[in-house]
Amino acid sequence: MSDSPAGRLQALFEGHRLTPTQRRIAHCMVRRAADVSFLSSVELADLAGVSQPSVTRFAVALGFDGYPALRRHLREVAPPEQPRAADGGSEHNEYQQAVLAEIENLRHLAELLADPAPVERAGRLLAGSRPLPVLGLRAASSQARGFAYFAGKVHPDVRLLDEGGSMLTDRIDAAVRAGATALLCFALPRHPREVVEALEYARGAGLTVVTVAESAFAPVAAHSDLLIPAAVGTGLAFDTACAPMLLGRVLLEAMADELPDAQARLEEFDTKAAARGLFVE
Repeated sequence: MSDSPAGRLQALFEGHRLTPTQRRIAHCMVRRAADVSFLSSVELADLAGVSQPSVTRFAVALGFDGYPALRRHLREVAPPEQPRAADGGSEHNEYQQAVLAEIENLRHLAELLADPAPVERAGRLLAGSRPLPVLGLRAASSQARGFAYFAGKVHPDVRLLDEGGSMLTDRIDAAVRAGATALLCFALPRHPREVVEALEYARGAGLTVVTVAESAFAPVAAHSDLLIPAAVGTGLAFDTACAPMLLGRVLLEAMADELPDAQARLEEFDTKAAARGLFVE
């Protein structure tokens, strides 16, 4: 866990059984770690898209007398860097704000990666699984497909699971029979029920589940052995996922570092691609 304000906030929330609404508040607070201690309960409720009483109940669930006591505590564990207005004090248009929000998400990811241990552990798990199933449905299917495409260049057996339905558990069973020991999941909002069910099934079948999700409080957290968060942007009509995509590439790098023949595979692919005239130079 990073010792950044966001990391300390996540540590504060860990160990508490939070409702979906409370997880939403916690996720919002982590994203606004730099200035959350300046926000009133009404401002936090507005940012998280919940009611003000929900913020009060959230503070009580964490063991505080109310939100003012929580805010005082926040100023100790996550001291503010620079006060900002609840709306960000921005004069940028909505498209610029969406880009700036993604830059902030990437900054949070960089802070998280200050401790490389979780990613390195994930790399070992993914490299050691033969085959390696990669799961991602609906909004997360493009993340899973992108990872699987590049992973196939260095890993001998990658199996993309990007379609739901009754065949999904069959494919998980087939991977386990073939020797899989881990499963990588990309899980982004809104979270399909069958993803949660698939992860529960995979763990029951003996697989170690590594998950990329938008928050440590996502619904898939309870069914993951190792969850690494990467926030999504919510300022546009459809969520943006630059940070999860970049985290996927980081995991690829960590996995390749654990595969002794990764470089040889890449060189072999380049040689064959050149011979076939596969790419236009």
